[in-house]
Amino acid sequence: MPVSALLLALAAAVLHASWNVLIARARNVEAATAVAVLLAVVLFAPVAALTWDVEREAAPYVAVGAALHLTYFALLAAAYRRAELGLVYPLSRGVAPALVLGVTAVALADDPTSTEAVGVLLVATGVLFVRGVRRPVDRRGTAFALVIAACIAAYTLVDNEGVRFAGPIPYLELVLAGPALLYASALALTRGTRPLRNELGPSTALAAVAMFSAYVLVLAALRLAPAAPVAAVRETSVVVVAVLAVLVLREPLSWSRLSGSAIVTAGIIVLALG
Repeated sequence: MPVSALLLALAAAVLHASWNVLIARARNVEAATAVAVLLAVVLFAPVAALTWDVEREAAPYVAVGAALHLTYFALLAAAYRRAELGLVYPLSRGVAPALVLGVTAVALADDPTSTEAVGVLLVATGVLFVRGVRRPVDRRGTAFALVIAACIAAYTLVDNEGVRFAGPIPYLELVLAGPALLYASALALTRGTRPLRNELGPSTALAAVAMFSAYVLVLAALRLAPAAPVAAVRETSVVVVAVLAVLVLREPLSWSRLSGSAIVTAGIIVLALG
């Protein structure tokens, strides 16, 4: 994996973990998510216009990617209202690279190297430890996490193809514009505009910038390396969230989280060396 792609994916991991923690702390997670996505689209629109580079072939990928991202944001907000961040985040982010690797190997006939396979296996094992192998099973939280993982894997594969026909910033602007408007409009119609207005503030704006920037970095990395290792390195965010969940959200610290984070890191190193 090229060093440049590795650094881009690692930076994306830190930003991704940060915006997830900021959103999870909000009074109304669904409203905060909607406001953050909408703000991200508005704030980066001038940059997208100045760096516009979109070919006609990108259109189907933009459409499918938009549908998947809308589903992802809706599920993420619902999950954070009903389950612990320390379960939903690591499980969803850890399973996704394995799904990406499996799909690319089976459906796309892109056989992974032995190093990639070992790295993804380490990441998946580490995620189980971060989640806590001896903890009671939270069926609702686990179900949310697995569906979110499927969405992550799907939009990663779609965007991996789409970014071949568009620059990362304008591509993401097109992908997120529709979901941002639809998601915010749906909340405004069903719950009024007050929850959305209440979430306007520095924390949500910071989450918006981190959210957009994180995925732009991922798209840039996908231009330099295969989808599976990029998806796996991005999940270093699991380690960051494990730390932030303890320090910021006051969730309990456990040896399983510490050991799991170490195993995930080992998997990332294996993928990087490969």
